[in-house]
Amino acid sequence: MGIQTMTFIVVGITFAMYIGIAIWARAGSTKEFYVAGGGINPVANGMATAADWMSAASFISMAGLISFMGYDGSVYLLGWTGGYVLLALCLAPYLRKFGKFTVPDFIGDRYYSQTARTVAVVCAIFVCFTYVAGQMRGVGVVFSRFLEVDITMGVLIGMGIVFFYSVLGGMKGITYTQVAQYCVMIFAYLVPAIFISIIMTGHVIPQFGFGGDLADGSGVSLLQKLDGLSTELGFTEYTSGTKSMIDVFCITAALMVGTAGLPHVIVRFFTVPKVRDARKSAGWALVFIALVYTTAPAIASFARVNMIETINGKEQTGTEYTEAASWIKNWEKTGLIQWEDKNGDGKMFYSGDERNEMKVDRDIMVLANPEIADLPVWVIALVAAGGVAAALSTSAGLLLVISTSVSHDLLKRNLMPQITDKQELFYARLAAAIGIAIAGYLGINPPGFVAQVVAFAFGLAASSFFPAIILGIFHKRMSSKGAVAGMLAGIGFTAAYIIYFKFVNPAASTPDNWFLGISPEGIGTIGMVVNFTVAFIVYKLGEEAPADVQQMVEDIRYPKGAGEAQAH
Repeated sequence: MGIQTMTFIVVGITFAMYIGIAIWARAGSTKEFYVAGGGINPVANGMATAADWMSAASFISMAGLISFMGYDGSVYLLGWTGGYVLLALCLAPYLRKFGKFTVPDFIGDRYYSQTARTVAVVCAIFVCFTYVAGQMRGVGVVFSRFLEVDITMGVLIGMGIVFFYSVLGGMKGITYTQVAQYCVMIFAYLVPAIFISIIMTGHVIPQFGFGGDLADGSGVSLLQKLDGLSTELGFTEYTSGTKSMIDVFCITAALMVGTAGLPHVIVRFFTVPKVRDARKSAGWALVFIALVYTTAPAIASFARVNMIETINGKEQTGTEYTEAASWIKNWEKTGLIQWEDKNGDGKMFYSGDERNEMKVDRDIMVLANPEIADLPVWVIALVAAGGVAAALSTSAGLLLVISTSVSHDLLKRNLMPQITDKQELFYARLAAAIGIAIAGYLGINPPGFVAQVVAFAFGLAASSFFPAIILGIFHKRMSSKGAVAGMLAGIGFTAAYIIYFKFVNPAASTPDNWFLGISPEGIGTIGMVVNFTVAFIVYKLGEEAPADVQQMVEDIRYPKGAGEAQAH
């Protein structure tokens, strides 16, 4: 059976499962639409949180980044992992006790201001659209190869699936769908990694294979092999970094604190009955996330070695294009791999200097990995299904945040307080539908590769939400004017920096021109500092929060009992 036929079967089965779950778990009220009725089991919620967290950037692009960047790519691994721990331990229990299931709802009530609520809504929508663009791009990459359609059509197919189960089922449908998606994702991620680890190193556990010797009897470790290949072909040594220490720190910090401000992850802690269950689900989510994140460096290294040796040949002298492996020809059809015969010898050659004749998109590495290693067709199809599941699960969570921010925080709590529960649900679904259309456009015309786009979203979240949430919980006297000014200054600075270097003047995006040598991916850390600084200055120049608000913050920090998430 061919790859395309098997992919149709496997992806079709998973889609049917997702849609069936959405129909079974259809939301009938705003509470079910927003927080799944607050009755999800902690283990199931941990699994759903992991699926929500492990987007296309984690599944498709993170290992690709590490594969191409080596040591420098580890900043994404460190930042995203550390950020989840920060969120789960330091913020989630307090927000859960507060009883508001959206970040704008928390900010609006904590800072006793409709202006603060509106600014938070705008920031949430901005962050989520930036983030979801990467997910839709991931869907397009998967479909463009395995369904043999162009990326635009792939994105449109993904839009249709997300529209169905997120608009119909809301958080209830999304939660149970994400449990299924996590099972598909983890199976799709680990099976090829185990296969390739056994073939290349003899180790069943990929993490051991990553640090072990090759099974060819040479006595050379996998990382030594990669270092040798990299230097021989004109790349930077795989285990050495090229980024400055301050840039590494800022990217890692931006990803960490950006995580803690991501609205679609925070809302997960309101889908369980009690605060204690929120903590349990956070712990389970960390276990489920670790299974993927500790495997990513191994997959990256396996794929790198296999790719180089497949293109250049075992002797690194090049391979005749007419004898190219089938995976190269297959991915060439998508435009994500391109060959230019510079010296006219008819051979392909991949290197990091002027000898290079191959353009390879880093986002294909995980998806192409089973083909490169010549694994069975069903494994290749399984990875395709996992990539789609990763992108769709996070897209659904983000679109739900967009819809609730518009219907609940902007309309119900601000502009149209008299609308009924049924009308609010209608506006939520309408906002999600519009959001999907915009997200699809951004997926077709992305501002960068998947993980890079997602990194921008984390930077925007770090510079806008994180300081407002931290100050809202741990600084009871912080005023609404200070919080609003800080959010506007932080996200304004960060967005302007990213837009300038990525869209206005991308040619100038070099370490010499960056502020203190900090890349656009890491500028969210400076935006966060700007937010904190402006917030404190405005707070000091004005009045502090009212006494009743200060008492409310005291109650959050020293709770007497678990509060229930309120829809109104």
